[in-house]
Amino acid sequence: MDLSWTARLAAGLVRGLRRLRPTALAAAVACLPLLLQAQAPAQPPGDAVAGSTLPHLGDGTEMSPAAERRLGDSIARSLYRDTDYVDDPVTMEYLQSIWQPLLAASKARGEMPPEIADAFAWELLLGRDRSVNAFALPGGYFGVHLGLVGVVTSRDELASVLGHELSHVTQRHIARNMAHQSAQAPWMMGAMILGVLAASKSNSNGQAASALITGGQAAAAQSQLNFSRDMEREADRIGFGVMTQAGFAPQGFVGMFEKLQQANRLNDSGSFPYLRTHPLTTERISDMQNRIGALGGAGTPAPAAGQKPDFVPLLVAARARVLSNGGVDALRVWQADVQPEVLSTKPAAQQAAALYGASLAALKLRDFAGAQALCLQLQQQMKRQGADGRLARLLEAELALAQNDAPRAVAVLQSAAAAPLARLGRPELALLSQAQIQSDQRPALAQASERLHDWVSANPRDVLAWRLLANAYEVQGRNVAAVRAQAQADGLEQDWPAALARLRAAQDLVRSGQWGAMGPDHLEAAIVDTRTREVVQLMREQALQR
Repeated sequence: MDLSWTARLAAGLVRGLRRLRPTALAAAVACLPLLLQAQAPAQPPGDAVAGSTLPHLGDGTEMSPAAERRLGDSIARSLYRDTDYVDDPVTMEYLQSIWQPLLAASKARGEMPPEIADAFAWELLLGRDRSVNAFALPGGYFGVHLGLVGVVTSRDELASVLGHELSHVTQRHIARNMAHQSAQAPWMMGAMILGVLAASKSNSNGQAASALITGGQAAAAQSQLNFSRDMEREADRIGFGVMTQAGFAPQGFVGMFEKLQQANRLNDSGSFPYLRTHPLTTERISDMQNRIGALGGAGTPAPAAGQKPDFVPLLVAARARVLSNGGVDALRVWQADVQPEVLSTKPAAQQAAALYGASLAALKLRDFAGAQALCLQLQQQMKRQGADGRLARLLEAELALAQNDAPRAVAVLQSAAAAPLARLGRPELALLSQAQIQSDQRPALAQASERLHDWVSANPRDVLAWRLLANAYEVQGRNVAAVRAQAQADGLEQDWPAALARLRAAQDLVRSGQWGAMGPDHLEAAIVDTRTREVVQLMREQALQR
């Protein structure tokens, strides 16, 4: 549990009061009213939130959606720069296949107020962290740990977590929680004042002050915990409705809670539920089981006749475990799971996951021969089971690229394409573009840049695609366009100073006539000028807001 800044201030004052002399106590008493005034929340003229309609837990948020988005942007900026941030196309595509139906269901149910539907980002950020966790940030940003993806065994379980975190944002829990903490500040500071006054009249060396201030701190912390537990229950309830409307099985909630309970078993004794920000896991499991019973006990639907088995959740989970723990010893452990005597004891889906993880781990260890053999074994296993072999083919192309065998990677991706290449998924787009850029052949580069240009036109917030487009332009000799594409990617990651620096560098290239091998591109130069003005204006507005 993280105490609020007010509670931390109180704890610091407790320690300081024990060392105060009487003259210092008098000075502290004089300063505390100023602290009280400084920490009281500023009230806008009139009732600024009278028109808001937040369901069930009441109103009281003092942060506007625009202010919350700005706060979220600043947090996201630091996450994008973190070395543990990862944009893995395969894992992100899997997450988006769950996330987008949840967003649509939340809008259809009316859980997403109009004032935040367009104002917030609604973006997932993937972190290379082995802990089983996901979290909501202000402004519609959501963090997902690879550790969470690595333990789930079905889309329904992951949908339960994402639906829960989505509901924290749609119900404005973050803004309301901050307003709640601000409302606590005056009486918290009042408790401190009483403590100082008691110490000034006592000969007990500040013990009376410590008791009063610590009591106020504990009451504030307990109030904050209660408030958070109510929010967690509301997020469970609304998230349950969102995920079921999106078509996911409600049993996913129970399965996920059971995994969380197992993950916390070593450091969670189950005692003192009132000291937690979340309700007891057993309480949440019971609540979800009751809700499932109210729906008629619906569980995971049986596969339709002739439907291919879905190995994707287990394969993506294996991929997440490899990506989250890239140490040599951890990667070598995967080879033990695919020994014949071990592999034969596993169900078919788990065999495929073990082969996928072991092949990817061998690739990371640069044991290309071993990775290729395991990948071939995986493809044969999935073919025997009648499962979709797309992820195995993507892994084969990834292996070819790691060996700088661009023609083989292109051949694998093109031969497996069931649709025109222009409509391939994001993983195919990324791998094929990398292979064509690596080939350094003019026709292939032209195809890559054209395909990536079409993709970013339809998906303008795809940072990876913008980076790849910049690489393609650079190899083609389109200097100005390459720098502009990199600037676009920097802006999407909220790094506006870097974006502006790149745009001005592009303007310098235009002024000096350094267009590159492709010659002048005056349309690109006009785009750079327009974008530069937009970024300058945005940075000025941000400075004024600060």
